Amino acid sequence: MPVSGNVSSTSTSTNEGNLMPIEHELRALAKTYSEKLSAQIDARVAEMEEDDQSHFLIYRVLGVTTKEGKMIDIYQNKGRFLYKYAGSFLEEATKLCFKHKFPDSGSVKIPNTIGQRPKTFEIDCLVDPDAIEIKWRDATTDGDHINKEHTRIKVISAAGFTPIRVMFYYPNRTQAKRIQETLETLYKGIGGEYHWGDNAWDYVREKTGFDLKSLLETIAEENAHEDE
Repeated sequence: MPVSGNVSSTSTSTNEGNLMPIEHELRALAKTYSEKLSAQIDARVAEMEEDDQSHFLIYRVLGVTTKEGKMIDIYQNKGRFLYKYAGSFLEEATKLCFKHKFPDSGSVKIPNTIGQRPKTFEIDCLVDPDAIEIKWRDATTDGDHINKEHTRIKVISAAGFTPIRVMFYYPNRTQAKRIQETLETLYKGIGGEYHWGDNAWDYVREKTGFDLKSLLETIAEENAHEDE
């Protein structure tokens, strides 16, 4: 059963017999995503060894050495995989908290009743009547993103649900921040909710009884100790 209030790292025992069920599941989920990420990165780095590297000429013209250019290309690819898996993991971890508190919650698709594309919109986690969209971060600077999101939340609202956006990490760039500010206005204007940063973590804790951030911090600290 979920527990109320904060679940601090000091109260989370590393003794497997004392862990809550959700802690076991979060650890298993983290392990699965970590292994998949590592496999994807290893495969891509091996693949890059066979890549055409003639573009390094331009790197050198711009004062970047071949060695540095190679590392930049490698980490650029690593970053793409990392961002993808980080977002997917945090979404699944958040949904896991809601699933423990609300067994009938989950992802659902609803038809687009306003336009033709896309044919459906997906709700990340429906806890009727709350239609929760989960984002680990959203750094888009694409203006079309606003129109697409506006259509999505109008469809959700018309279906009788309350659109709620939960975004754990706010973007750093000015243009991306402006888009998020516009989205927040759209959500609130239609009667929805927009939670970001600490408010996002608080929202999950208040709704589910699980302090997801503390649970993840504990796992991260354990991983850090293993690396020492």
